Amino acid sequence: MKLRKELWFGFSLMALIIAGAVAMLVGAERVTPGHIGLLMLSLVVVAIMLGFPTAFTLMGMGMLFTWLAYERDTTRTLDLMVQSAYKVMANDVLISIPLFVFMGYLVERANLIEKLFKSLHLALARLPGSLAVATLVTCTLFATATGIVGAVVTLMGLLALPAMLRAGYSVSLSAGAITAGGCLGILIPPSVLLIVYGATAGVSVVQLYAGAFFPGLMLAGLYVLYTVLVAKLRPAMAPPLSAEERAVALPVPLVQVGAAPQRHAVTGLMAAVKGQRNHGVPMGYLARQSVVMFLPALVFAAAALLSYEMVTRPLALEESSGLQEIGAGSPSEESSSGGLAEPPADGGLQEPPADGDGLREPPSGGGLQEPPGSAGLAEPPGAGGVQEPPGAAAVVPPGDAGSASAPAAEREAAASRPAPQSFWIALAVGAAALALYYARLNFARLEIFKMLLASFFPLLILILAVLGSIVFGLATPTEAAAVGALGGALLAAAYGRLNLDVVKESVFLTAKTSAMVCWLFVGSAIFSAAFALLGGQELVEQWVLGMNLSRTEFLLLSQVIIFILGWPLEWTEIIVIFMPIFIPLLDNFGVDPLFFGLLVALNLQTAFLSPPVAMSAFYLKGVAPRHVTLNQIFAGMMPFMGIQVVAIVLLYLFPGIGMWLPQQLYGR
Repeated sequence: MKLRKELWFGFSLMALIIAGAVAMLVGAERVTPGHIGLLMLSLVVVAIMLGFPTAFTLMGMGMLFTWLAYERDTTRTLDLMVQSAYKVMANDVLISIPLFVFMGYLVERANLIEKLFKSLHLALARLPGSLAVATLVTCTLFATATGIVGAVVTLMGLLALPAMLRAGYSVSLSAGAITAGGCLGILIPPSVLLIVYGATAGVSVVQLYAGAFFPGLMLAGLYVLYTVLVAKLRPAMAPPLSAEERAVALPVPLVQVGAAPQRHAVTGLMAAVKGQRNHGVPMGYLARQSVVMFLPALVFAAAALLSYEMVTRPLALEESSGLQEIGAGSPSEESSSGGLAEPPADGGLQEPPADGDGLREPPSGGGLQEPPGSAGLAEPPGAGGVQEPPGAAAVVPPGDAGSASAPAAEREAAASRPAPQSFWIALAVGAAALALYYARLNFARLEIFKMLLASFFPLLILILAVLGSIVFGLATPTEAAAVGALGGALLAAAYGRLNLDVVKESVFLTAKTSAMVCWLFVGSAIFSAAFALLGGQELVEQWVLGMNLSRTEFLLLSQVIIFILGWPLEWTEIIVIFMPIFIPLLDNFGVDPLFFGLLVALNLQTAFLSPPVAMSAFYLKGVAPRHVTLNQIFAGMMPFMGIQVVAIVLLYLFPGIGMWLPQQLYGR
């Protein structure tokens, strides 16, 4: 029987792994339990490549080798299994996974993706490779809303692939855009991968979400840039759309009042509203169209007013009132302002006076005495009886000349402080862009805007509600996931897609996915415990530290290993098996686990694009026309894999791409 190339590659890789494990055992001077742990790791990888379920393979191998490590003590082995399962059940971070997955399935069934793709490809019609660019933008938005790679690739394969093939796009470029765009769901928040990594590495999921936001947008931008360049340099691979394909049908009522695709929308609608005869079109319809047309201007005006209020808002009260934190000023300032002062002394805080060395009774009393100058309990020096807090009487802030009306004057000045120059520059740029938009707005563009308003903006509001509440600390990931699940249900209901069958199917798929992730965690915990008991982690650490690597060399080695592992394994196996091995090594090289997680998340895009276990290729092949072969899909994915490597290099050279937002929000 003739084997396919993918099978030859897989069997060859398994043979290399087994040969390496045997060579390690034979070449060792003395076979230690650590070598047995590395043998277990090799056997797990081979078993997964052979198709055994990952979670149960990890559990089975972990239990077997734990039993050997405990010298065939069955009771302790079973105790370890129970403790590992309980630890996973008690992990609060994992609660957000089923909620995010449920949100994704509901949004997928709201039928937004078809409307979004159509409106985007019409809006980008004049851009080279517009269909492929619209595919990538749609995948990016749905990755943010769902995070489910298989669902996005399958839906775009049904929707965008036939459209691109009909337009004359090459099979490889079409397949590459769909598979690469669909994989963004494991990087762009809310990503299940980031939740799993955070739970494995002990890193805050909130900070991971903030850090992954800009790298995800960067990778999507690189995909779009590559697609536009290919379409520009090789038009045969992505021919421009014809005039018929770019045509936008106008509603009949607008046509009745004289609307045409290229007619200016503002003047046309205003003339129809003011006209005496509107050909039977209700004035309410024209008013609604006018409100939609001027919606960008209304939003811009509201944003400008809100921004103006924020930039001219009075300074915080502690800067303008007499009330201060204790110790906020210098001692000289405190004494001059009548605030709480130190006891009189030449050298800061001192002990009560004594006659000799050591601690002894004061000279004129028995027992513990107050500081000098007091008879019994007394106020601090310079105070007569009980006083109001500083600033309550005629006390002025530090540094003021002594005017009692200074706080009021300062508050009045703060209330009227002018807006900075940057605000007026941004306002002018926004106003110019808005004026240009309305100058070029014809009825065709107005219809495209209405299509975007119906498909893009509801999804955008859901994304901002979920991610914004997480990133800005308004809600935990679990709470935000609950809001997202509710938002997904409301979207499905708004588009008439929420019914009992949709809810049942979404709940079933959510339970299936969540159970897979939880069992993976249980298997990973048992496997990691067995690996540590056998000393495998210690052996790996000694091997890596013995190489005397620099920080750059360590990061390069780890990312190359993860890149290679992405070819035979999925991201779930890489995270739960190999991250517990890499994470303990990070402190030795001064690597931030958050930054390492961002590199890993970018790198693991390859797990969906690299054969032979390129799951996105198989998702697409399952819905593609028969003449589209698996090799064509693989060929289309290779340039996008190269782009992923470029993105990893850029993130390493410019770590601020991922670390700037967490530093600004959380001071990391």
